[in-house]
Amino acid sequence: MTDRPDAPRPRLRPGGIVLAFALALLLGAMWQWSNVLLMGFGAILIAIALRAGASLLNRRTGLGFKPGVLLSALAAALVIAGVVVWAGPSISEQFQQLLGSLPAAWDQVSDWLSGSSVGQFLEQRMENAQSGGGSPAPEGTLPSLFGYVTGTLTTVFGSVANLVLLVTVAIFLALDAPLYRGGALRLVALSYRPRAAQIADELGRALARWMGGQAADMLLVAVATGLGLWLLDVPLALVLGLIAGLTNIIPVVGPFLSGIPAVLFALTQGVDLAIYVALLFVVIQQVEGNLLMPLIQRYAADLPPALTVLAILAFGGLFGFGGIILATPLLLVTIILVKRIYVEDVLGDRMGD
Repeated sequence: MTDRPDAPRPRLRPGGIVLAFALALLLGAMWQWSNVLLMGFGAILIAIALRAGASLLNRRTGLGFKPGVLLSALAAALVIAGVVVWAGPSISEQFQQLLGSLPAAWDQVSDWLSGSSVGQFLEQRMENAQSGGGSPAPEGTLPSLFGYVTGTLTTVFGSVANLVLLVTVAIFLALDAPLYRGGALRLVALSYRPRAAQIADELGRALARWMGGQAADMLLVAVATGLGLWLLDVPLALVLGLIAGLTNIIPVVGPFLSGIPAVLFALTQGVDLAIYVALLFVVIQQVEGNLLMPLIQRYAADLPPALTVLAILAFGGLFGFGGIILATPLLLVTIILVKRIYVEDVLGDRMGD
């Protein structure tokens, strides 16, 4: 059977072509400027925290939002400066001791592995992999030292500049949040603008609750870890507890990142102490995961663990280490957008919750 010659053929509409081209251009720009978008998302999180502080001051003292934002930023800066002045030298000294002790702990682990069949197999595989690659550049030469110093300085100055830029953008966003919110909503069609405003407000509330719950969780984990290590008479309990609290922002992976250096350092003090430290981290993470986190998620957001792990892998692959740190709030935003826009508005399923 052949098509009739007078059968209508689908035509490409100019509007559809322009829309497809614009969408492709937008996706390409997002991919090219992914780091800028990630920094912008981080600035939004900080701005939400500053607005929360300003809102608290407004309810308690009647202070306006703009002075409240500036006062909240100043208070946060003073707290950070106070911690640095009060505990900075001790933390720096303990951190240097921790870094200095890790090679000795790794030597003990290497000696133990070399005496086992599994360790010998892994060592042989690593030697074969190294022999198959190109010869490394000789260490200690002037070019290698110059490259190391230059790379270190570039990293340090780049990180400081990004941090200053991030905080600056966050303060501007917090000062004029209604202005930027209104400008973003004007990009939405008039018929969808009320729904977009509703979803934007929900995103702001969800991210604010997540930050509050995450801050409480990190603080409790840091205090519990530091106190437990101190009771076990483990040196450097302060810095190890601080590392445990900071890395707890990364779900699932964070406890391993903080537990490994703690166990390795305790190994230099004895095998028994290393076992006790490992048990301490297991107990704290069990209590945090089964008791503390469910209570926090009732207030903040209940995120499926499987999706959380996939989000860490996905956003980490897209944005690097910054994507790993912000994987949970990015997942939270994604879930809300999919639920409200696709499930409810497109599919018409109002039972999505």
